[in-house]
Amino acid sequence: MRFLKQIGLLSAATLCLTAFAAQADVRELKWNELKPSDWEAPAVRDPIFYEQNPDLQVQTELDAPVVPELDGQKIKIPGYVVQLEGDDRKITEFLLVPYFGACIHVPPPPPNQIIHVTFPEGVPYPVTYDAVWVTGTLTVEHKDSELALVGYQMEADAVVSYF
Repeated sequence: MRFLKQIGLLSAATLCLTAFAAQADVRELKWNELKPSDWEAPAVRDPIFYEQNPDLQVQTELDAPVVPELDGQKIKIPGYVVQLEGDDRKITEFLLVPYFGACIHVPPPPPNQIIHVTFPEGVPYPVTYDAVWVTGTLTVEHKDSELALVGYQMEADAVVSYF
Protein backbone atom coordinates (compact mmCIF):
# COMPACT_ATOMS: atom_id res chain seq x y z
CA MET A 1 0.00 0.00 0.00
CA ARG A 2 2.80 2.38 0.88
CA PHE A 3 4.41 1.69 -2.49
CA LEU A 4 1.18 2.69 -4.29
CA LYS A 5 1.04 5.97 -2.34
CA GLN A 6 4.63 6.73 -3.34
CA ILE A 7 3.82 5.98 -6.98
CA GLY A 8 0.77 8.27 -6.74
CA LEU A 9 2.83 11.09 -5.22
CA LEU A 10 5.52 10.64 -7.84
CA SER A 11 2.91 10.78 -10.62
CA ALA A 12 1.35 13.94 -9.16
CA ALA A 13 4.77 15.58 -8.86
CA THR A 14 5.59 14.66 -12.47
CA LEU A 15 2.31 16.20 -13.69
CA CYS A 16 3.01 19.41 -11.76
CA LEU A 17 6.54 19.65 -13.15
CA THR A 18 5.26 19.00 -16.68
CA ALA A 19 2.67 21.77 -16.32
CA PHE A 20 5.31 24.11 -14.91
CA ALA A 21 7.71 23.30 -17.76
CA ALA A 22 4.95 24.00 -20.32
CA GLN A 23 4.33 27.40 -18.72
CA ALA A 24 8.07 28.13 -18.69
CA ASP A 25 8.09 27.78 -22.49
CA VAL A 26 5.55 30.60 -22.81
CA ARG A 27 7.02 34.06 -23.24
CA GLU A 28 5.01 36.93 -21.76
CA LEU A 29 5.12 39.63 -24.40
CA LYS A 30 4.52 43.37 -24.21
CA TRP A 31 2.98 45.20 -27.17
CA ASN A 32 6.13 47.25 -27.80
CA GLU A 33 7.98 43.98 -28.46
CA LEU A 34 5.83 43.43 -31.57
CA LYS A 35 7.62 46.29 -33.30
CA PRO A 36 11.29 47.08 -33.86
CA SER A 37 12.69 49.25 -31.05
CA ASP A 38 13.53 52.08 -33.44
CA TRP A 39 9.98 52.36 -34.83
CA GLU A 40 7.34 54.56 -33.17
CA ALA A 41 3.61 53.94 -33.46
CA PRO A 42 1.50 56.98 -34.35
CA ALA A 43 -0.24 58.76 -31.48
CA VAL A 44 -3.88 57.96 -30.79
CA ARG A 45 -6.20 60.90 -30.26
CA ASP A 46 -9.33 61.16 -28.16
CA PRO A 47 -12.39 59.40 -29.69
CA ILE A 48 -14.18 62.78 -29.84
CA PHE A 49 -11.55 64.01 -32.30
CA TYR A 50 -12.37 61.11 -34.64
CA GLU A 51 -16.12 61.70 -34.26
CA GLN A 52 -15.53 65.27 -35.42
CA ASN A 53 -13.11 64.16 -38.16
CA PRO A 54 -14.44 60.82 -39.46
CA ASP A 55 -12.25 60.99 -42.58
CA LEU A 56 -9.21 60.57 -40.28
CA GLN A 57 -10.53 57.34 -38.76
CA VAL A 58 -8.47 55.15 -41.07
CA GLN A 59 -5.60 52.78 -40.38
CA THR A 60 -2.22 54.34 -41.09
CA GLU A 61 1.33 53.00 -41.27
CA LEU A 62 0.21 49.98 -43.34
CA ASP A 63 3.86 49.08 -43.95
CA ALA A 64 4.72 49.08 -40.22
CA PRO A 65 7.59 46.63 -39.65
CA VAL A 66 7.02 43.39 -37.74
CA VAL A 67 9.55 41.33 -35.77
CA PRO A 68 10.31 38.15 -37.78
CA GLU A 69 12.09 36.52 -34.81
CA LEU A 70 8.72 36.17 -33.05
CA ASP A 71 7.47 33.71 -35.68
CA GLY A 72 6.62 30.36 -34.08
CA GLN A 73 7.07 31.55 -30.49
CA LYS A 74 4.59 30.53 -27.83
CA ILE A 75 3.49 33.77 -26.16
CA LYS A 76 1.10 35.23 -23.62
CA ILE A 77 -0.05 38.81 -24.20
CA PRO A 78 -2.76 41.03 -22.72
CA GLY A 79 -5.13 43.05 -24.87
CA TYR A 80 -8.68 43.84 -25.91
CA VAL A 81 -10.99 41.78 -28.10
CA VAL A 82 -12.54 43.11 -31.30
CA GLN A 83 -15.01 40.45 -32.41
CA LEU A 84 -14.93 39.05 -35.93
CA GLU A 85 -16.72 35.68 -35.67
CA GLY A 86 -18.85 33.88 -33.11
CA ASP A 87 -22.37 33.09 -32.09
CA ASP A 88 -24.73 34.28 -29.38
CA ARG A 89 -22.61 32.67 -26.62
CA LYS A 90 -18.95 32.89 -27.59
CA ILE A 91 -16.37 34.48 -29.88
CA THR A 92 -14.20 32.20 -32.03
CA GLU A 93 -12.26 34.74 -34.09
CA PHE A 94 -11.14 38.22 -33.11
CA LEU A 95 -8.53 40.92 -33.37
CA LEU A 96 -6.43 41.44 -30.26
CA VAL A 97 -5.51 45.11 -29.86
CA PRO A 98 -3.42 46.96 -27.26
CA TYR A 99 -6.00 49.49 -26.08
CA PHE A 100 -9.74 49.73 -25.59
CA GLY A 101 -11.74 51.06 -28.52
CA ALA A 102 -9.16 50.33 -31.21
CA CYS A 103 -10.83 49.54 -34.57
CA ILE A 104 -14.21 50.73 -33.28
CA HIS A 105 -13.98 54.17 -31.63
CA VAL A 106 -10.59 55.19 -33.02
CA PRO A 107 -8.61 54.14 -36.12
CA PRO A 108 -7.08 50.67 -36.06
CA PRO A 109 -3.50 50.55 -34.81
CA PRO A 110 -0.72 49.81 -37.32
CA PRO A 111 -0.56 46.16 -38.47
CA ASN A 112 2.36 45.41 -36.12
CA GLN A 113 0.07 46.26 -33.19
CA ILE A 114 -2.79 43.90 -34.09
CA ILE A 115 -2.97 40.11 -33.72
CA HIS A 116 -5.62 38.13 -35.60
CA VAL A 117 -6.67 35.34 -33.21
CA THR A 118 -8.62 32.17 -33.85
CA PHE A 119 -9.90 30.19 -30.87
CA PRO A 120 -12.19 27.34 -32.01
CA GLU A 121 -13.18 26.58 -28.40
CA GLY A 122 -14.61 30.10 -28.20
CA VAL A 123 -14.36 32.83 -25.60
CA PRO A 124 -17.57 33.40 -23.59
CA TYR A 125 -18.86 36.96 -24.09
CA PRO A 126 -18.51 38.00 -20.41
CA VAL A 127 -14.75 37.34 -20.60
CA THR A 128 -14.41 39.79 -23.51
CA TYR A 129 -15.97 42.80 -21.78
CA ASP A 130 -12.60 43.88 -20.44
CA ALA A 131 -8.92 43.08 -21.03
CA VAL A 132 -7.88 39.45 -21.60
CA TRP A 133 -4.72 37.36 -21.59
CA VAL A 134 -4.26 35.34 -24.78
CA THR A 135 -1.80 32.44 -24.93
CA GLY A 136 -0.83 30.68 -28.14
CA THR A 137 1.71 30.34 -30.91
CA LEU A 138 2.41 33.54 -32.83
CA THR A 139 2.86 33.60 -36.60
CA VAL A 140 4.33 36.60 -38.38
CA GLU A 141 1.97 36.97 -41.31
CA HIS A 142 0.08 39.91 -42.76
CA LYS A 143 -3.62 39.40 -43.29
CA ASP A 144 -6.41 41.70 -44.33
CA SER A 145 -9.33 41.32 -41.93
CA GLU A 146 -12.76 42.95 -42.10
CA LEU A 147 -11.56 45.88 -39.99
CA ALA A 148 -7.83 46.24 -40.53
CA LEU A 149 -4.61 44.93 -41.98
CA VAL A 150 -2.85 42.85 -39.32
CA GLY A 151 0.78 41.79 -38.99
CA TYR A 152 0.46 38.75 -36.74
CA GLN A 153 -1.71 35.64 -36.50
CA MET A 154 -2.32 33.34 -33.54
CA GLU A 155 -4.22 30.16 -32.85
CA ALA A 156 -5.00 30.60 -29.16
CA ASP A 157 -4.57 27.84 -26.61
CA ALA A 158 -6.24 29.91 -23.89
CA VAL A 159 -8.11 33.20 -23.50
CA VAL A 160 -8.77 34.29 -19.91
CA SER A 161 -9.82 37.45 -18.14
CA TYR A 162 -6.94 39.79 -17.34
CA PHE A 163 -8.40 40.48 -13.91
